[in-house]
Amino acid sequence: MRLFIASLHTESNTFAPIPTDLQSFTGNCYFQPGAHPDHPTTTASALLIVARGRSRADGFTLIEGTVTGAHPAGTTSRHAYETLRDEILGQLRDALPVDAVALGLHGAMVAHGYDDCEGDLLARAREIVGSRVPIGATLDPHCHMTPTMLAAANALICYKENPHIDFVERAGELVTLLLRTARGEIRPVSSVWDCRMIDIFMTSSQPMRGFVDRISALEGREGVLSISVVHGFSGSDVPHLGTKMLVITDNRKADGDALAERLGRELYGLRGRCFAELLTPDQGLDRALATHGGPVVLADCLDNPGGGLAGDSTTILHRMLARGIADAAVGALWDPMAVRFCHGAGEGAQLRLRFGGKAAPTSGVPVDAEVEVTKVVRDATQNRASSVVAIGDAAAIRVAGIDVILESTRVQTFDPSLFRNLGIEPADRKIVVVKSYGHFRAGFAPIAKDILYIDAGGPYPSDLRKVPYRRIPRPIWPIDNDPHAIDGASTRGDR
Repeated sequence: MRLFIASLHTESNTFAPIPTDLQSFTGNCYFQPGAHPDHPTTTASALLIVARGRSRADGFTLIEGTVTGAHPAGTTSRHAYETLRDEILGQLRDALPVDAVALGLHGAMVAHGYDDCEGDLLARAREIVGSRVPIGATLDPHCHMTPTMLAAANALICYKENPHIDFVERAGELVTLLLRTARGEIRPVSSVWDCRMIDIFMTSSQPMRGFVDRISALEGREGVLSISVVHGFSGSDVPHLGTKMLVITDNRKADGDALAERLGRELYGLRGRCFAELLTPDQGLDRALATHGGPVVLADCLDNPGGGLAGDSTTILHRMLARGIADAAVGALWDPMAVRFCHGAGEGAQLRLRFGGKAAPTSGVPVDAEVEVTKVVRDATQNRASSVVAIGDAAAIRVAGIDVILESTRVQTFDPSLFRNLGIEPADRKIVVVKSYGHFRAGFAPIAKDILYIDAGGPYPSDLRKVPYRRIPRPIWPIDNDPHAIDGASTRGDR
C-alpha cells in the first residue's frame, strides 16, 4: 500500500490589501519531501505527521511531497499558485503507482485566474492517478465547498471545531477513510446541502457546541462515515461562498442526501445566534473597566491576521492611550521595521518609536511615543494546540503603562505563550487585547475573566449586508431574508 501526501494551503481574503506571493509560502512554511519536522507546523501539516506515525504502525509506504503554506492574506499570485501546484503534481507523477492520495488543504485559496485553487489541484491530481485511486483532503471549515472539489475527491473532511483544535484528529480520520477505501472495505459517497447563508459559528459555546456534539455522535452509525460543517469564508468574493453541510456515507447516497438536508436545515435555524455581540472600542473598554478582576480579553476581530488582514490596527490602542488606561497588554501588532529598531536599540533602551498603522487606511494612524524596550527575541514562537507557530523576530515594548508585542511575521494571536515568551504574564493584566477572531479562545478562556469582541473597523464591514460582494451566489442570508423561499432554493445542492 502506497500513500502520497502533500500540503498546499492558505486562506485568501479578496478584500485584503496584502498580496500573497511565492515568498509568502517559501518564507513561512515550506518543506520539501522528508524535511518536515515531526510536529505540526500548521493545521494542514498535521496530516503528514499523522500519516508518518500510521505508516510505521500499519505498515504502508508513505511517499512525502512538499508541505507549504502561507499565512492568510489577499489574493495569491498566479505564479505562486502554479509554481507550487506543479511542484506537488510533479512529485505525484514521480510517485506512481500509488494506492491513495491525501492532501492537506485550506479550501479558501484564491489566486489570480483561479477562484477555486483546491478544486483545480484535486482535479489535476485525479487526472494523474485515474478514477480508481482514492483521493482525499483535510480542510479548514472556513472553506468553499465547490462541485469541482467534490467531483475530484472521494473524501473531504473539515475540522469540526472553531477554534480549530481538532486538526490532528481529523487528519487521522482522513487517513483511515482513504486506507479503507483503497482496501475495498468502504465506498465513500458525498452528499451536500447548501444552507444558503453566510455566518460565523463558534463551537466553544452553545448552540454550536451541542450541534457539533450531535453530528459527531452520528458518525459510525447507519453507514455514516463523516460529517462536516462547511462554515464558509466571508472574506472571499467568489461564486461558491456559503455555509454547507457535507455528509459522507458508505455508498448510501439517498440516506446521505436526506441527512445533509436535515442537518443543514437545523443549522440554518441557528443563523445569527452562534457568535458574540460586537462592541465599539469604547464600549469594550468601559465594560472591561467595570468588570471586577481580570484579565478581560478584547478581541480586535476585524484586524485578524488569521482572516487575511494586516494585524497592525492601532485604533484600540489609541483609545487606551487617550483615556489613560494602563495595566494592559496588546499583542501582537505586525510591524517588522519597528521590531528591527527595537532589536537595534536593545533591551532596556528608551526611544522615540513609530509603530503600527501602516498597511491600509483601516489600520488607523501610527503610534508615535516614547517607549521602553522590555524584551527582544529572535525567531520567537507561540503555541497552538499541539503545534508551534513562528512569529519571526519579536519585541516587547512599554508605552504609558501598556505592554505591546511587536512581531515581524504577520500571525494572529493564538495563545498566552505569545505574551509569556516576551516576558509578559497576561493573567496579571486588567485588559488584554488580542489580534484574532476566535482561535485565541482555547488558550485564553482558562485565564480570562471575560472575553469581548470589538469592531474597530476593517477592510470590509462587519455587517455582511454591507459588504460589497459582486460574485457570491444569490439568494443568500443575511443579504436576502428568506433565501430558501426564493426561486426554489430549498432543493439546491452541490452534488
